[in-house]
Amino acid sequence: MHQVLYCLTEEHDWRLVALGGAVCLLASAAAISLFHRARATHGPGRLAWIALDAAVSGCGIWATHFIAMLAYGPGGAGAYNIPVTILSLIFAISVTFVGLSLAASSARAPWIVLGGAIVGTGVATMHYTGMAALEMPARVDWIGSTVAASVLFGIVFAALALFVAARRDDLFHALTASTLLTVAIVAHHFTAMGAVVLTPDPTLAISGLSIPPASLSFVTAGAAVAIIAIALVAALLDRRAKGELGRQQVVLDTALENMSQGLCMFDADGKIILFNERYAAMLGRTDILLTGRLLVDVLREEQAKGQWQGDAGEFFARLVADARESRTTTDIVTRFGRSIRVVNQPMQGGGWVATFEDITEWLEAQAKISHMARHDALTSLPNRVLFHEQLVQGLRRTGSGDQLAVLCLDLDHFKDINDSLGHPTGDALLKEVGRRLKVTVGESDTVARLGGDEFAVVQIGRSEEAAARSLAGRLVEVISAPYEIDDHQIIIGVSIGISLSPQDGDNPDELLKNADLALYRAKADGRGTYRFFETGMDARAQARRLLEMDMRAALQRDEFQPYYQPIRDVASGRVVAFEALLRWNHPQRGLIAPLSFIPLAEETGLIIQLGDFVLRSACTDAATWPDDVDVAVNLSPVQFRNPNLIASVTEALALSGLDARRLELEITESVLLQNSEATLTTLHELRAMGVRISLDDFGTGYSSLSYLRSFPFDKIKIDRSFVSELATREDSMAIIRAVTGLGRSLGIVTTAEGVENDGQLELLRREGCTQAQGYLFSKPRPASDVAIMLDRPPLRATA
Repeated sequence: MHQVLYCLTEEHDWRLVALGGAVCLLASAAAISLFHRARATHGPGRLAWIALDAAVSGCGIWATHFIAMLAYGPGGAGAYNIPVTILSLIFAISVTFVGLSLAASSARAPWIVLGGAIVGTGVATMHYTGMAALEMPARVDWIGSTVAASVLFGIVFAALALFVAARRDDLFHALTASTLLTVAIVAHHFTAMGAVVLTPDPTLAISGLSIPPASLSFVTAGAAVAIIAIALVAALLDRRAKGELGRQQVVLDTALENMSQGLCMFDADGKIILFNERYAAMLGRTDILLTGRLLVDVLREEQAKGQWQGDAGEFFARLVADARESRTTTDIVTRFGRSIRVVNQPMQGGGWVATFEDITEWLEAQAKISHMARHDALTSLPNRVLFHEQLVQGLRRTGSGDQLAVLCLDLDHFKDINDSLGHPTGDALLKEVGRRLKVTVGESDTVARLGGDEFAVVQIGRSEEAAARSLAGRLVEVISAPYEIDDHQIIIGVSIGISLSPQDGDNPDELLKNADLALYRAKADGRGTYRFFETGMDARAQARRLLEMDMRAALQRDEFQPYYQPIRDVASGRVVAFEALLRWNHPQRGLIAPLSFIPLAEETGLIIQLGDFVLRSACTDAATWPDDVDVAVNLSPVQFRNPNLIASVTEALALSGLDARRLELEITESVLLQNSEATLTTLHELRAMGVRISLDDFGTGYSSLSYLRSFPFDKIKIDRSFVSELATREDSMAIIRAVTGLGRSLGIVTTAEGVENDGQLELLRREGCTQAQGYLFSKPRPASDVAIMLDRPPLRATA
């Protein structure tokens, strides 16, 4: 140790020693920085960083050595052999490369320490090769123990330097490792110089391939500058790379941890490289070590805990095989009661990325949407779409000996309930109807709501027609039973049409169409019953559709025309009014009677347009008659439900200029069966305008006296059915006597319809009937014949 201290203090120039130390520290800092960069890089990039690190480290060791040798006083008389000097630089770089490669490529401490020891060996190799290049007139001898100590210092401190550097990439560890590497180089050099023993020998000459120390100083200075430049560039590149890498890492971490999906990355062997917390939480793996483990090992650990079912090895092998063959796969797995969609996307170079998305709510929403698209929102019964699908399936399942029945149901008088009690009550009624239908049909049958108050049933698996008949009878009975809804007792009926497969059709559309035709027949036959499809129904339905089309066209072609029948005062025989009766003058069929098209017009809604036409025409025609002759116009119940009725009457009176007192509107009892409060309001509004109101066909319906009390009618019209049997049936005479007496008591005019002979007229006169109307006076005639009918005496008209 005394020899080393003597050499350092007495035989060296401290200024150059300080310069050598500074160069060594700078080169060491650059080497450690590059070492960190090499460890953070994979593949070919790591090799490039290791090569640059070896070049910087080797040049730093070499420059430090020769700067320190310039400071060595006894060496000033010598020179350096050029080939050997260059060889020392090569040794420094190559041996250091081997040590750095080993330390940078391993995560295990023993290998890192071994790599550092090799770097220390490279320092010693360079030093003693460099000393071998020294030529001077003296023999160089070495103290063996000091040489060994120098080599040991270099190995130990270099190993410590790389061990510290590999622990963590931060400022503290970088500075500590740089200092240790500087100590390794400096301690080795000056300890080794203390082992030198020089013995003067004039016989030793300097060869011609040597470079003097002064020249070497320039070379060393250039090398030092190169080292500094390389170190600065490397440090700058490293700083930028670290900064960019850090920013990318922050962005990546932020993105991963804020993903709604779980993500896990696997290498080609199925080892977990990267994952986010969402992945661990979704799969319940927060308490399991994941990074660096094979997925199959994780699965086996979960399988042992009862958290994973299946063959872990087979499942893992399939994933690895799919990734190698670049197949993207999608699976839905269940974890802890949640449905998770897993998408495995292969990566270039091997491995795959798996994304995990919790789709529990999405699946529930899809199921709800699908249910809503195929079920009725009010009753939760299948709708038309699902009914059609199940009908198709039923036809496929039906065997050769089986029969399938389609029942179309339509509630009777449901609209009246909706209008009178409101839509909430109507909705509650539909729900209850749906419930009754479900409990009445068989387990294999299907009930659906097609819309509004229309329902349908598919009966499957019965081979006899009687089964469909029995079901239809039960449905009529069950649906017609009273309902208690919102403190209201409601009674409705149901009409049912039935078609059978295969005799009535073998496809859904045909069966539904034929069942609908049968339903129309059930409604036409009085409602509250059922009818089976018959072949002739289709022809009648086609004729009905043709009539409807003709009727719509007739409105455009002005084929409808009002006819007028006189109403005479019984006492005086004078014409006091005309009733407007609609006739259809068809270009091919001729004159069509109202009974042939009025019911259809009411069903299709065309009665609104026809009614407005009759009202306007009658008012216009009546405006040309004498002021003491009125006009009577019939109002259909459909017209009366029209909210524009008051406006239509007002407009007809305004356009024609007819006094409202000369207009008489006739309604039937069916109008009063509708929403009574709204009906009475409309009647009072018409009465306030001056229009007179007549109750038509009195005696044929309920003939409730409450109607006469609830509204002061101007006239009661006695139905023709009583007049025709006046001479033959005593009860008809009694009814007429009662009605006319009621009219006199209430101050209401009574008009008898269908008077066809003088005997009937005489009986009506004796019973006090006020007015009479019928073929005795005239059949209905066009407006052009009104003047003739006004001039004709009260005698029976000739045909």
